[in-house]
Amino acid sequence: MTDSHYHTRIEHDSLGPVEVPEHALYGAQTQRAVDNFPLSGLTLPRGFIRALGLIKGACAQVNGDRQRLAPSLVAAIVAAADQVAAGEYDDQFPVDVFQTGSGTSSNMNANEVIAALASASLPEAVHPNDQVNMGQSSNDVIPSCIHLAAALGVQERLLPNLAHLIRTLENRLPELGTVVKTGRTHLMDALPVTFAQEMGGWMNQLLQCRERLRAVMPRLQALAIGGTAVGTGVNAPAGMARQVCERLSARTGLSLRVAENPFAALSSQDTAVELSGQLKVLAVALIKICNDLRWSGSGPLAGLAEVRLPALQPGSSIMPGKVNPVIPEALIMVGYQVIGNDTAITLAGQSGNFQLNVALPLVAHNLLQSIDLLANGVLLLANKVIVGLTVNAQHAAATLALNPMLLTALNERIGYAQGAAIAKQAYAEGRPVLEVAAQQTDLSRDELEQLLDPLQLTRRAPFRPEE
Repeated sequence: MTDSHYHTRIEHDSLGPVEVPEHALYGAQTQRAVDNFPLSGLTLPRGFIRALGLIKGACAQVNGDRQRLAPSLVAAIVAAADQVAAGEYDDQFPVDVFQTGSGTSSNMNANEVIAALASASLPEAVHPNDQVNMGQSSNDVIPSCIHLAAALGVQERLLPNLAHLIRTLENRLPELGTVVKTGRTHLMDALPVTFAQEMGGWMNQLLQCRERLRAVMPRLQALAIGGTAVGTGVNAPAGMARQVCERLSARTGLSLRVAENPFAALSSQDTAVELSGQLKVLAVALIKICNDLRWSGSGPLAGLAEVRLPALQPGSSIMPGKVNPVIPEALIMVGYQVIGNDTAITLAGQSGNFQLNVALPLVAHNLLQSIDLLANGVLLLANKVIVGLTVNAQHAAATLALNPMLLTALNERIGYAQGAAIAKQAYAEGRPVLEVAAQQTDLSRDELEQLLDPLQLTRRAPFRPEE
């Protein structure tokens, strides 16, 4: 075949010559990684490549400020790094996630691509190690990229989308504050609650998740940059890391700072493990909410049928008219994936040996995937489910009237034993508990109607989200 993809050129590194695709912007070290790690076909995500470009550009600017690089060279490197950060050359980052544990291959991938792009605008070639990587090591760049990419993902997408879901739930509460349904414990009938109280419980879970995510942000915005190879900062001049963080803060709007202890920042991924744990909490909350939605919408004839979820697509290739809760099901799978990612990140966090963690690409991939999945998922849940959800109030009221658990409200007047007897009779005869209680007690019907009013029973709670 004559396709140019199969034409190669010869590049050299410290190990010797390497054949590289003719038009690839990367060089020998990237190609060696492509050849060495044909494992998954997964490459590091967009957010990580963006962070790499941002860090490379900021380092070049600081090296220029310190007159370590000529102004023309700084301009060329920064322009190239900005293109990388913007996603214009994502196809030039082919290295597998499962690579050398420090992420050196991906750091060199960025160095080589940026060097090639910068060289195109200069009379002399730009060196990927000596100039693009000046004052840096893979060992401080890659941990810094993980923190920067994750912080940007949380700040720019996950927190705003989560806030949107919370507002969407909050907007539904006033209309549902007096609509009563059967509460359930152990999946069995229990005392009544309003739909607003149930939905308010979901909202509070999400509010707490948001607070947890906000709490980890200060630690996430501490970067390992400046530690270079082992934390001692060799080849990084004093103050360089602080200036890089200032440049990155101005560019991103984050409050970035140099990590308090470079040895901890290089050798551990404790903050990534912490963030992943908070993402897992959000995943667990979403699974709970989505299962409630699935159960509530089950039917429409043989299930609970208390709510109707928006019909988004046909639910069966064989059963006409079937509609399924597809968004809740998708979100539950997202939750499972995030929980699995957290397990892998937890194990990866234990891979710090002496001065370096050696599972960094896995941490980057899983952490950013979890952030993206949850950011997309909460938006879908708000816009495709919660906004269009309708309540079958008439059906909920009819089943509630038959609920023997309403008799709990009579315990102080007639005792538990008589209440249990009335409940059994009402259930066996399929009659409203009010009718049976009127026959079996000395209480007046007016008093029974007041005591057994489902809405009044819900108003004894200390927290009513509809108020």
